[in-house]
Amino acid sequence: MSSPRIALATYAPLPQLDADDAPLLDVLASRGVEAVPVLWDDASVDWSGFDLVVIRNTWDYMDRLEEFLAWAERVSQVTTLANPVEVVRWNTDKIYLRELERHGVAVVPTKYLDPAEHNEGRKIHARTPGRGQFVVKPTVSAGSKDTARYRSGDVDDRGEAMRHTRRLLDEGRHVMIQPYLTAVDDVGETALIYVGGLFSHAVRKGAILNGFGDPLTEPLMAEEMSPREASAAERAVGDAVIEALPELVGGCEGAEFPLLYVRVDLIPDAEGKPLVLEVEATEPSLFFRHAPGTIERFADAIVGRALASRAS
Repeated sequence: MSSPRIALATYAPLPQLDADDAPLLDVLASRGVEAVPVLWDDASVDWSGFDLVVIRNTWDYMDRLEEFLAWAERVSQVTTLANPVEVVRWNTDKIYLRELERHGVAVVPTKYLDPAEHNEGRKIHARTPGRGQFVVKPTVSAGSKDTARYRSGDVDDRGEAMRHTRRLLDEGRHVMIQPYLTAVDDVGETALIYVGGLFSHAVRKGAILNGFGDPLTEPLMAEEMSPREASAAERAVGDAVIEALPELVGGCEGAEFPLLYVRVDLIPDAEGKPLVLEVEATEPSLFFRHAPGTIERFADAIVGRALASRAS
């Protein structure tokens, strides 16, 4: 029997994958697996020729969401996609945070604005915080693109925040407004990485929004990263997310759980309680370089999924 063939889906600016994922090619090869980076939007690719397609660096999806979801659907019809299209469809719009909160998971408090319902000055004004610092961003985004931090007590800042919100709504985009939790400036975010449903490692992510106003225009911003040991409280929240996912994405017979990969980003509130900022189950960076042995663990999980796909 021939060795499994695996596609690692990426995008045109990173045809050979980013620096964190590129070593996967050699690690998988050492396990007797043929793995190749493939542009997700290359119309000439026969995806049925792969036993498994793993979404990795598809970092332009937020500007082409419907096209990306249609691609994921097509791939799923001819081979196994990780993560499954049902999960991708659920995870690419951060409105999923509302479902997590309803499920009892602690998330960063969020106000949502719908372009069909809230795109007028009075309603935007009513949903713009009147105290503290806050963040405005679209619900479909990655790498903090189109995201900005504002001060409610600064008249110019607050006015710019409302204009930022209005621009996004005018573009037909849903908007989310969250408090800026200032603890991130000192302790950073904690990213918990799960592989095959099991906790793998954690890293510290430094704050990105160091200034006020001026929404970020690029999806990939340089981040200050370092290894971190997750606290018991952080692990409890992350584990709760993993446990909740099958029900939250529910009704999706094609979604295989536990998922091949999930990243849960946490940020502490003023009392130090970890809150979910994002759940990344589509194309997250997994920060292998900051945790020795984790890329091998991920490669083993990929091989297992590929062999299971071939056997099914």
